[in-house]
Order: sequence, then C-alpha cells, then structure tokens
Amino acid sequence: MTTAVRGDAWEARPGAEGHRPGAGGEAYGEYHALLARQDAMRLRQRLLSPGRAAAPAATAPAPAAGTVPGPRDQETIRRYLPLVTPFGELIEHLYRAMFEQHPYLRGLFPDSMEFQRAHLERAFWFLIENLDRPDEIAAFCGRLGRDHRKLGVRPAHFAVFEAALAEGLRRGAGPGWVPELEEAWLRMIRFAVDAMVAGAEGAVGEPVSWNATVTGHELRRPGLAVLRVRTAEPFPYEAGQYASVESPALPHAWRPYSIACAPRPDGELEFHVRRTAPGGLSDVLVNRTRPGDALRLGPARGTAVLDGDPARDVLLVAGGTGWATAKALVEELAARRPAGRTAHLFLCARTLDDLYDTAAVAELERGRPWLRVVPVVDGRPGDPAAGSPAEAVARHGDWSGHVAYVSGPPAMVASVVERLAAAGTPAERLRHDPVGGPVPLAPRPVPVLV
Repeated sequence: MTTAVRGDAWEARPGAEGHRPGAGGEAYGEYHALLARQDAMRLRQRLLSPGRAAAPAATAPAPAAGTVPGPRDQETIRRYLPLVTPFGELIEHLYRAMFEQHPYLRGLFPDSMEFQRAHLERAFWFLIENLDRPDEIAAFCGRLGRDHRKLGVRPAHFAVFEAALAEGLRRGAGPGWVPELEEAWLRMIRFAVDAMVAGAEGAVGEPVSWNATVTGHELRRPGLAVLRVRTAEPFPYEAGQYASVESPALPHAWRPYSIACAPRPDGELEFHVRRTAPGGLSDVLVNRTRPGDALRLGPARGTAVLDGDPARDVLLVAGGTGWATAKALVEELAARRPAGRTAHLFLCARTLDDLYDTAAVAELERGRPWLRVVPVVDGRPGDPAAGSPAEAVARHGDWSGHVAYVSGPPAMVASVVERLAAAGTPAERLRHDPVGGPVPLAPRPVPVLV
C-alpha cells in the first residue's frame, strides 16, 4: 500500500523524493509490458463473457457479508496501540520482511523509502480512525486500487504485504503480542485490500497510465515551472482533479500534481511544479525537463470538483501552487457558469514574488464581473488583506452559504477549513483534497492499554 502527496502538500518535506537514477529501466519496462498483455487478455475475456460487463472504474462492489471489520476490531486495535506505535518500527519490519522473502519487489520502489513509510503510516491511522465508516474506507481504497495499477501492483502482492504485516506485528509487539491483536489488524487490512482489488478490477478497461510529451516548459521564477503536456491518448479528468506524474529519468518516483486547467479541446494539460529537494522528481521537472521530453501520467484523482448545485456561489482559497486547482475551477466556471453564480478567489502568497501567475489571473478576471480576486500577501504593510489566509477570508464576509474550495500547503488548508467550519459552512460544502496527501489525515487517538 503506497501513497503520495500533491504539489504544495509535500513541499515542506525535504528529502521526501527518493529516487533510483536509471534503475531497472529495461526490466521495469518488460514487467509492465507483461502486465499490459495480461490486462488485455482479461479485458477480452470479460467482453466475450455474456453478462459480465466491466464495472465502472469509479465504483467497487459492496463488501461481502462478514468481511467488514466492526467496532470490536477498532477497539482491539486501539487498546494495543502502545505495543506497535510509533509505527516507524512496525513499518520497517514490514518492508524488511517483504524484501527479504521476495527480493524482486524491491525493484518496484525507489531507493529512498522515506516517502512510502511516511504515507503508509498515514494510511494506518486513516483506517484505524474510520473503521466505523466502512463505506468511506471502501470508496477511498477503491480509488487507491485503481491508481496503484500504474505501479505494477497485483493481488498477489497484497497477500505478501499481509504476511509481512503479520510478521511485523509480532516483532513489534514482542512478548505483548496476542492473537486478537493480529486478527483485528488483518481483518482491517483485508477489508482495505479487497476494496483496492475491486477498484483495480473495475478499471481493467482503462489504461494503466498515459504516455505524455512535454509541449511547453516555462521557468516562472527560480525553482518554479509551468509545464504543458499532451497525452498520446485522451486523458479523462474533471477540473479540480490531480494526476500522478513519472519521468523516465526517475523510474518509480510518482508524485501527484494538480492539473492547472479545465479540459481543453486540444487535450493539452498544464502542471505547476515547485522544486522541493535536490535530485527528486520536482528537481527533474523544474530544471531538467524540456519540450519534447516524455512523461507518464496516472489516472486522474481527487474530489475537489465543481459542485452540482448551481444555486450556490463559490469561494476559492488558493496558496502557492495550490493556485493550479483554483485556476482549473475558474476556467470551468467561465465555460459553464449558471447565470447569477458568483465566485470569490483569495489568492494567497508569502511575498509578492510568490504570485507567479499574475498574467493568467488577470486574463481570467478580465470581462468577468462575477469573479472577484483578492490577493492575500502575508505581512504586506498597509494592505488590509495582509495576514494569514484564514484571517483574510474571515474578514471579508460570511461564506456559510457558499461552496468553498481550498488548495495549497497543508497548514493553510487546515486553518482555512477550520475557520470556515467554525463560521458555519457545512462540512459537505468544504471541498479540498486530503490535507497532507491522498490519505486523509485522521486525528491521532490516545493509546490506552488495558
């Protein structure tokens, strides 16, 4: 189970971009070619079998009766958390067991495992805190399984993961290990894995990934570039979503970035990339990528898409390269805005230099009286909008009747969402992708061993 974070959501994580320069290119390509042939055969068999139409990629079958973990499992896992937390040692044992028993699996991961370890830990917390909401887990893991196809993950790999987890639990718990601890964990993981496998199976009719060519590369300022790319086949997505990107210069190092445009007739996509660490994917995309270079894209993900209720006005709060999400949503609004619907955009930056796409902002605002843009620059003297984004948004009015979209660095997103919720905006009208990455951040429980 591997996850990643997007754009500004991981910019504050130096060293998170593990990589393996030129590693396993030929073997990697052969492995994925074999998987592609297997998927083609499975799709052909499905299409030729009467009454076995492929399920939509966005849905997954309901979990089988008796396989859903219950409150007792959640209680058991929480009770024994002190034996296996912090999760760093458990995850270290897990990966060591996987790679010792199945060395070929190491080739599916980048050299540095820091990124994978951090987000597997987040996944564990998310599952533990949401065991009382199995439908939410099933929907999230179904989408994750669809996305994991690009990594070459197969159901057999999940069985290996499960066995390694069991070994890790026994090593981590030591003499405190009891059978009920392992049984509860494995029920939780099997439920998540079943949903991931169902999501992958439902997507068998779509490409695992899309080959793309860079058509434009602009260095807007040191360490920040705007890329335009075009895929060889149509790439389906909605404004407000994001896609994982991989460069052949760094095999296995997939990182998600927001798509900074609404769907266009020519199929061209736009990404805004900030360099975050030397030698990682963002460094490659900003400093070592040129028009004509090849990239690969994973399937579009994310739920911060336009609300289906045209009667409500829109609030957009964007910071850093989170502007990419807001830009796509404004373009979509401009193309299909219902009469009378207005939008307020708070464009947040630490300094004036961080407002790197002002020409595009001005172009979107020109001739559109229904769109109001409010720049928010931290600490700018004499600017009534200066200060934190949450404070600036709160000062400008009552947003409880709006649909709000928030994108940018995790701390900013969390503070703005918290302020809007406290001011009366219902949770179902607060739209943002998970703070800190595609695994939603769950509150940490207080471990109690009884």
